Amino acid sequence: MLVKAAAALAYLVTFLAILVWVPLTALLLVLTWPFDRNRTVPGRFLRLCAAFASRSFPYWRIHMAGRWPEGRQAYVVVSNHQSMLDIFLISNIPHEMKWVAKEEVFKVPYVGWAFRFSGDIPVDRKDAASGSAALARARRYLERGMSVMMFPEGTRSRDGTMLPFKAAAFRLAIDARVPVLPLVVNGSADGFPKGSPWIRPARLDLRILEPVPVAGLGDDEVAKLRDEVRSRIEKALAEIRGNVAHLDGAA
Repeated sequence: MLVKAAAALAYLVTFLAILVWVPLTALLLVLTWPFDRNRTVPGRFLRLCAAFASRSFPYWRIHMAGRWPEGRQAYVVVSNHQSMLDIFLISNIPHEMKWVAKEEVFKVPYVGWAFRFSGDIPVDRKDAASGSAALARARRYLERGMSVMMFPEGTRSRDGTMLPFKAAAFRLAIDARVPVLPLVVNGSADGFPKGSPWIRPARLDLRILEPVPVAGLGDDEVAKLRDEVRSRIEKALAEIRGNVAHLDGAA
């Protein structure tokens, strides 16, 4: 009963907050437009809102590990993808980055406006021209020092199992000559299962791994980079799950 009441309250708080976030994101865009080409201010505000939403349900226990690298280097940030909750979880990282996401997200009434205001990048996964345009826009962000976030699986699995990685993010990193920064998420498939509208209690883990350099890599080594990054994420994911299982067993 307490869990259901907490979930209902979390939905209500998030809904009310969204009513305020969208117009405020638009206002910040207007106020900062002349000097903020990367839309850093409205984008960062939107991520803080998403991070707030991730804290609205007390039965989500968030654990973060690793650090964003020092300096002002831009990265192609990639993560495994288990749930829509990943977006809210990753937004807890205190660094702005532009998200490449399926066009359907941007078409959600009202909420989709906020993603456009913040400068995120829509892509129609069925349209090659849309994909090329999205990558070109992502590269312009990288050239201006803004990191770009992508889910190389392209979609979520139902059980948290990692799907094959697509090559686009890694081709972008090599073309733009920027490192890849891998993230690992775990538990979000339990906290907000794919295909279900209901949130559930879960331990949510987010780990930032060491950057993977692309110096010296050519276009013919995209698959090599992709497989190396996926291997690192897969190894870290197994470690996280092993730690969680150990803690559950000791409880």
